[in-house]
Amino acid sequence: MKKFLSVLAALTLSVSMLAGCGNKANQTEPSAVPESSQAAESASETVSAAPEASEQESSTAEAAETAAVTGEETAVRVMALKGPTAMGMVKLMDTAEAGPVNGNAYEFTIAASADEVTPKLVQGDADIAAVPANLASVLYNNTEGKIQVLAVNTLGVLYIVESGDTVQSAADLKGKTIYASGKGSTPEYALNYILSSNGIDPEKDVTIEWKSEHSECVAALASDEGGIAMLPQPFVTTAQSKNDKIRIALDMTKEWDALQKDAENPSALITGVVVVRSDFAAENPDAVNAFLDSYKESVDYVNGNTEDAAALIEKYDIVPAAVAVKALPYCNITFIEGSEMKEKLSGYLSVLSDQNPKAVGGTLPADDFYYSR
Repeated sequence: MKKFLSVLAALTLSVSMLAGCGNKANQTEPSAVPESSQAAESASETVSAAPEASEQESSTAEAAETAAVTGEETAVRVMALKGPTAMGMVKLMDTAEAGPVNGNAYEFTIAASADEVTPKLVQGDADIAAVPANLASVLYNNTEGKIQVLAVNTLGVLYIVESGDTVQSAADLKGKTIYASGKGSTPEYALNYILSSNGIDPEKDVTIEWKSEHSECVAALASDEGGIAMLPQPFVTTAQSKNDKIRIALDMTKEWDALQKDAENPSALITGVVVVRSDFAAENPDAVNAFLDSYKESVDYVNGNTEDAAALIEKYDIVPAAVAVKALPYCNITFIEGSEMKEKLSGYLSVLSDQNPKAVGGTLPADDFYYSR
């Protein structure tokens, strides 16, 4: 129980991930990773009602053994956050409604915030989940390796936007005022990295006005003729639908890639990953690998069939189809596993750790954090 509580207490430092602050004022607005509210309290209540971990592990092992003997499908419980980290799953979700897929009987849950997902993982009530990248590292550290990352599923979703036409490169940000949300979490670390790597001191050469919600940044843009903001997709698309003067000036993912192009082991700006409980992976390797194959097919479908995918995204109440159609090309939905995943993700976590070790759970994960088929 103490281990559960320490894990969930740590999440209050981590649930506002890259592009992660949701819009409390209007819960219908999409965000990359919705903001947690009262995370520790709600999670603690869930933990206190949960069975002991040893009982869960025994039950899972017995179920796996029974399935192996009877030839039954493996039950796989999957959770994802409302936003880009769930969009790549929609084709698999749709296919799974007709029955088991490649031997797996899926149960999908779309959650509004990370503090709905993390207790389920920690207590063994979810097997696989799409979560913010650094939250995966926090969970790994606070569960003593009980969480592994399967794949990167979303690269950066942060963009610099403005109502004017003054920003053409990162260097143009010098001397500007930037409205942003996510102070003390990875949006701040990503912005600091891009600025400092381009010779701009985040504390002296720019003015960063931190807001609690994305909507406040949009409002600031509307009132400041020369205003600049950092926003995530699909919120950028939503904001543009309300103010046609807003334009994308910089793609933070491309800016990160430009800085990394000559690196010996290049990292990437990463929003989300798919994780699995280590015990579930050890007991059901075939089911996990089948999930990865099916998930890759789903991601490929979403990236290759924008309008049809947008309809499915609306079907599963992630964001409206009209928003999804415009936002999908900018959401950087991907599927990266194996050695490439390890290279890009470990480098990204290193950048965060250099600025604040708490952002990754105190220390960088060991090699067993990275799942390998």
